Amino acid sequence: MSPARKPEAESSADAQGVRSVQRAVEIMSLLSEERPVVTVRDIVTATGLAKTTVIRLVQTLEQNGLLWATPNGYLPGPGLWRWAHLARSSWELPPETRKMMRDLGARKRETVNLYMLRDVYRVCVAQQESPQPLRHVVHVGDKLPLWAGASSKVLLRDASDDLLARIAKASPYGEGHTRRLREWIDEAAHRGWAVSHGEREEGLSAVAVPVLGRSGKVVAALSLSGPTVRFADDQVELFAADLRQVAKEMSERGFDHPLAPAH
Repeated sequence: MSPARKPEAESSADAQGVRSVQRAVEIMSLLSEERPVVTVRDIVTATGLAKTTVIRLVQTLEQNGLLWATPNGYLPGPGLWRWAHLARSSWELPPETRKMMRDLGARKRETVNLYMLRDVYRVCVAQQESPQPLRHVVHVGDKLPLWAGASSKVLLRDASDDLLARIAKASPYGEGHTRRLREWIDEAAHRGWAVSHGEREEGLSAVAVPVLGRSGKVVAALSLSGPTVRFADDQVELFAADLRQVAKEMSERGFDHPLAPAH
């Protein structure tokens, strides 16, 4: 191999390595609570990869403990335990905070979520599901857009003009949405809470309040969400009052999380 060709070959090898990693991630992502076991046929169908490629990737994942072979297919391997433990210890909220969310959900009987800012998204870092059959559920780790929703309005209180412009550009409304975002943010900052009705999903409402860091800046949004029919104006006021009290307690205890900005 000539020296002139070497960088090109290395680049090709790097690209192949990235593709292999991406394919392995896609295979692992097929596993879920609803589907804890996947077969080679399932993987081929879902990914469109050749069967020989799937078998090679699955064998590599199994050798590293990330998958475990059974007569019915492949399930998550024991090697994931260590990573799960590390992730849980790093990302899980303190027991006191989780208890406050459980108690709030029990009192108000709506889904409680805690969101944090991540670039142009809000990430759900904790949830307490509503006990009611008809409820709103966002899974921990889900990323939602910031261009609408009660939680977005409180999370963006300290946002820069550049961030708002990027959020608006990514929205269905285009760059002109920046002005509306600023109006929502200012209104939420003035009254201490925000509400949304069908802004991101028809029939869904939410009320949110800010959780503050030690510097007084917003580090998270605590919300109650559910069907709009259960979020009449008088009920929204009650939700907001309870949320503000819980968020105040969280703020006073000190809110630490990997997604929290350094102040």
